[in-house]
Amino acid sequence: MKEKIVFIGGKGGVGKSTTSAALALVRAEEGKKTLIVSTDPAHNLGDIFHTKLNHEKKKLTDNLWGMEVDAHEESARYIEGVKKNLEGLVKSKMVEEVHRQIDMASASPGAEEAALFDRITAIILEENEQFDHIIFDTAPTGHTLRLLTLPEMMTVWIDGMLEKRKKTNDNYTQLLNDGEPVEDPIYDVLQERREKFEAVREIVLDEEKTNFVFVMIPERLSILETEQAIKQLHQHHFHIRDIFVNKVLPDYADGTFLQKRREVEKEHLKELRETFRNQQLVEIPLYEEDIATLAQLKDFSNHLRHSMTGSKY
Repeated sequence: MKEKIVFIGGKGGVGKSTTSAALALVRAEEGKKTLIVSTDPAHNLGDIFHTKLNHEKKKLTDNLWGMEVDAHEESARYIEGVKKNLEGLVKSKMVEEVHRQIDMASASPGAEEAALFDRITAIILEENEQFDHIIFDTAPTGHTLRLLTLPEMMTVWIDGMLEKRKKTNDNYTQLLNDGEPVEDPIYDVLQERREKFEAVREIVLDEEKTNFVFVMIPERLSILETEQAIKQLHQHHFHIRDIFVNKVLPDYADGTFLQKRREVEKEHLKELRETFRNQQLVEIPLYEEDIATLAQLKDFSNHLRHSMTGSKY
């Protein structure tokens, strides 16, 4: 898994954040300058590294930086930015009404996801040259699916807006009778945003640059959800090549209770190996304790490195 950008997703509670952090640590310890970004509303990244993170990148260890992106805060910053961009573009007596309409729009479904994607776009485009690897620890599966399909939907929406602005501008040009095109800052802003979405879409769809990894556990619901998510992403040209199977019972775990669990797990492992035969699977054992310290995380990352050794990773 040498791609520059990696999105890690999966069902809630399967260990996405820990796995993301461990993978980021693997890359950092290889001497690669790495940025790990949490977009999960239930941020765990700062807790894992025992430090407070926010929307600005912060150094965690040698070669490793981290940040937590909050959708609500990003939406608020995004709306303020929109208001500021409109200064001078509307008449002063209309400013209050325009701001009211923008505030109403900010409360609509999908507004926070759009703002979050805008931030992800900025991170990919602005930090791409600064880091060897950028790893995104994403929200639970459904949220991630909506987030990753936003570039396609927003590009279509912006194309519609651009077409409307163009028709309006052409009409004004004809009315002025001088043949000079009408200056339209709003059109320019929309065109700039479209170019950004196109640029980031090109990057995330390039399999040599970007990888999408699912973390799952050997349980029935996790298998079903992961299978469905892979099918949905495939429809949008996102192809999942790698899956981390987390919390697999180790051989040394003993006792009657665990033996019964192991028998059930054996069937689930058989099923998922058949279901995901087109993906590369990396199995990660269940640990005796929570990964709560940097030392434990390093142990986890060492196992992850060992599991990936000899493979295409």
